[in-house]
Amino acid sequence: MEAALNNTQLEILNLFSANQSEEDLKEIKSRLVAEVSDKVVREADKAADVKNYTQETFEKWKLGHFRKSA
Repeated sequence: MEAALNNTQLEILNLFSANQSEEDLKEIKSRLVAEVSDKVVREADKAADVKNYTQETFEKWKLGHFRKSA
């Protein structure tokens, strides 16, 4: 079964259809990873605001045990 490319993948292929140097490819990858990382942090911050999580909440979680017994 073949998976179709999504719009983002197609756009990236079109933008970089010309050969890129290895250095350019590393820079592009780094920027894409940074952008995705920033987006994840922004979404986590929004969720924390909605749930009214505080730094104290996160500190408690770090010390907590969340495994469920079988």
